[in-house]
Amino acid sequence: MRYPPVMWGILLALPVAAVAIEPETPGRVTLGQPSPGWFLLHGMEASYLFDGDTGEMQGLISHNWYTPAIEPNVANGEFYLAESFYSRGVRGERTDVVTIVDLETLSPKSEVVIPAKSAALPHRHHIGLMGNGRHLAVFNMTPAQSISIVDVVDRVFVGEISTPGCAMIMPSGERAFAMICGDGTLQLIVLDDAGKESSRSRSKPFFVVEEDPLFALPVETDSGWLLVTHDGRVFEAAVAGEDFRIGQPWWLTAEADRAERWRPGGSQPLAFNRRNGLLYVLMHQGDVDTHAEPGSEVWVIDVAQRNAIGRLRTDVAATNILASDEARPKLYVYDEDGKLYIHDGLALTLLRTIDEPGPSPSLMLLQGL
Repeated sequence: MRYPPVMWGILLALPVAAVAIEPETPGRVTLGQPSPGWFLLHGMEASYLFDGDTGEMQGLISHNWYTPAIEPNVANGEFYLAESFYSRGVRGERTDVVTIVDLETLSPKSEVVIPAKSAALPHRHHIGLMGNGRHLAVFNMTPAQSISIVDVVDRVFVGEISTPGCAMIMPSGERAFAMICGDGTLQLIVLDDAGKESSRSRSKPFFVVEEDPLFALPVETDSGWLLVTHDGRVFEAAVAGEDFRIGQPWWLTAEADRAERWRPGGSQPLAFNRRNGLLYVLMHQGDVDTHAEPGSEVWVIDVAQRNAIGRLRTDVAATNILASDEARPKLYVYDEDGKLYIHDGLALTLLRTIDEPGPSPSLMLLQGL
């Protein structure tokens, strides 16, 4: 409706009802002690911290697109992020840093400049903290594979270790980490007290990449790692001194399941609950090279018995799973439509749904925070 000029004058002269608006008091929210049910959804520009018991978001950690993952150090009250920055946003001079974030406030409190080589891809095992709580390893992939070591206590860059043909960071003991190599072996690098390389060793080849490759998603256990292949075989690997102990593989699936073409797949298809020795695997029916396909079921594998003890039909195209490290674990299932489902990890019943957990999460992190 168009009002004549005189009407505008009348309207402007009318009294306006006063609305009492309480001013916000600026401040900083601090988090309490995290529980084993807390987890992070890692997105492109931030990671969102949730309490799995309530489904409520506790806060977020801001970062950029070039942050592969976040490593917690609860004992020190810190998170560590490997980040890359360009002087012109998406171009220009590149600077890589390890950002140290306070766990209580989720705010940055320090950073350490590292070589501008980090693998800026969302992957849980592109960053890892040694058992001593001091030496942090960051995986590099530009222009070649290597590891940057940072002393997070003294806040200094220690040095770079060349690791051609090997990737991922699997911390072992106080000052060592293993890597998966393209020739079908594992590599162990041991650090000295200063964080420099003191020795390295290789296992014998135990898988053939061209025939049945490993998922680049090692599952850490109390004694070592579970390494799962695209076909669904499981290798149990552990460090013995400066060597490896790798057992004979066993199948996730029974022969009848393999005949029906059941196999693991998804962006993050493996999760482990140490308290009960349960391996959760996102499964689908597909042929060879469908390892990135979403899953339609989550299988619960008793690792000690080496067999499936439960199957959860997701009814969604699930891409990522995570399990809390509790006596009664929670199973988190994220689907390609951007919803998060929290299940009882033993009864496999739905507890709650988070419809909009955050824009474009790529990983779920902090199992056993």
